[in-house]
Amino acid sequence: MQEGNCKMSDDVSIEIMLDHYRSPRNYGNVEGASSQITEHNPLCGDTLHFSIKVESGIIEDIKFVGQGCSISQGAASILTELVKGKSISDAAAISEAEFLSVLGIQLGPNREKCALLSLNALKKCIESLHI
Repeated sequence: MQEGNCKMSDDVSIEIMLDHYRSPRNYGNVEGASSQITEHNPLCGDTLHFSIKVESGIIEDIKFVGQGCSISQGAASILTELVKGKSISDAAAISEAEFLSVLGIQLGPNREKCALLSLNALKKCIESLHI
């Protein structure tokens, strides 16, 4: 019974990822961004550009543009929803394991790199703020 539940949960998580890929949230560039960065995964060719606007230590706005697989682009959309409105310290503290858990799908090592491209871009964006 539990195996069936696990499969159903995987299916739901995959559908959520595909929905974010097809209809990305927070897509575009932030006007007057506090920080922005472009990250590239040379292994698969995925590219993400993140821009964030921080006010009083809170991520007021975050957007991305990119090209790549459904995992890299869907994960970027999910991440922007996850951190928008959070403190930069809370966003910076998100671990790779936590983010992969939020995505809820089992990925091999190469696909994990696709999923984590957005988290790496966000962390570099936050680091460049020098706050």
